[in-house]
Amino acid sequence: MIYADNAATTALSPAAFRAMQPFFSEICGNPSSLHAAGQAAKRALEDARARIAHCLNTVPACITFTSGGTESDVQALRSAAAIGAKNGKRRIISAAFEHHAVLRTLDALAQEGFQITLLPVSAEGFVSPDDLAAAITADTCLVSIMFANNEIGTIQPVQEIGAICRQHGVPFHTDAVQAAGHLPIDVQALNISMLSLSAHKFHGPKGTGVLFAERGIRLKSVITGGAQERGNRAGTENLPAIAGMAAALEESISRIPQQTGLLLQRRNRLIEGLSRIPQSFLNGSLSDRLPTNVSFCFAGIEGESLLLMLDRRGICASSGSACASGAAEPSHVLRAIGRPNELARGSLRLSISADTTDAEIGEIIAAVTESVAFLRGMAASVS
Repeated sequence: MIYADNAATTALSPAAFRAMQPFFSEICGNPSSLHAAGQAAKRALEDARARIAHCLNTVPACITFTSGGTESDVQALRSAAAIGAKNGKRRIISAAFEHHAVLRTLDALAQEGFQITLLPVSAEGFVSPDDLAAAITADTCLVSIMFANNEIGTIQPVQEIGAICRQHGVPFHTDAVQAAGHLPIDVQALNISMLSLSAHKFHGPKGTGVLFAERGIRLKSVITGGAQERGNRAGTENLPAIAGMAAALEESISRIPQQTGLLLQRRNRLIEGLSRIPQSFLNGSLSDRLPTNVSFCFAGIEGESLLLMLDRRGICASSGSACASGAAEPSHVLRAIGRPNELARGSLRLSISADTTDAEIGEIIAAVTESVAFLRGMAASVS
C-alpha cells in the first residue's frame, strides 16, 4: 500500500507511541486529584504543556488542550465573538476557503447577529493583505485566516496578516492544523493571537489538539462541566494523547530542516509528472505551498472514480478535505480559487510524508496517468 493521504491523517510515530505507553498503566492518576498518583499525572500534563509552548515560542499558560483542530477553531471564534460582543464589536473577517470548522461556526455566529466578511482568494489561493487592511473596521473583533490550506496547500502571508491585525488592534486567529509540524511556527514573530493545531496531522494520536491564546484573551469554554484547563475546557485531560502529541510535535519540528529539502524534491517530481497529463491543472501556488501537498484537477473525469481506481492499485489518496467527503457539491476551496464546477469535480489531493519513497512517487505518477486516460476513454465511449 502507498499512503498518500497524510493531510487527512498521519501514522502515529514510534516516538509518540513510546511517550503514550506509561499513561496506560504506570501513571494512571487523574491530573485533578490531590493524591500522589494524581500529582504525578499533573506533572506529566504540565511538562507536555511546557514542551508544546516551547515549540510555538510562547508560555505554558497560553496553551489549552482540546480534542483537536475543530474544537480549537470553534473555541477561538466563540471566544473572540464573546469578547467582541461585550465591547460592542460584532464583525469577524475570514476567507472563503477556510476549513468547515471555521465556516460553519461563522454561519452560526451570523445567525446570532454577527457580521461576517469572507475575503476572496486569488487563483493561487492567497488572501490579499491589502484586501484585509481595507476590510478591517472599528467594529471588527477578529480576523481568522488559515496558515496553510488543507486542500491546495497554499501558505498564506501569515506574518504580514498578523502585523496588519496588530496595527489595528484586532486579534488574529490562524488555523494551523496543516502547517504545524511541517513549517516553523513562532507565534510571537508571526503576530498570532490565537492558533489551532491537531496532533494527528503531525504523527501524533487522534483526538487531541491545542488552542494557543495569547495573554489577555479570556477563552469561552465550549464544553461545560469541571474546571480543568484553568476553566477553559471541561473534562479530564486525555493525558496519554497529550503526551504523545508533545513528543510528536517536538520530533516533527526537529526534523523540518533535514526533511524539507527531500520532501520538496519528491513533491516537485510528483507535480512535474502529473503536469504531463493533458488537461491537468495544478491547484494552488507552485512556490508557496506545503512541502507535502499536491493538488490537481483533471478535465473530463470524476474525482471519485479516480480515487476508486487508485485504491484498487493500492494507493490511498483523496479528492480534498476528509471532513467534506461524501459531499455532493464540488469543493468550496476549488470554487473559491475559480475552478468551474465541472473541472472541480475531477480533483485529486495527494499528500506525502517523509516515509514516501522515490519509487512510490513513480508508481503514483504512473497510476494516476493510466487511470485518468482510462476514465476519459470510458467517458468518450459512453458519449
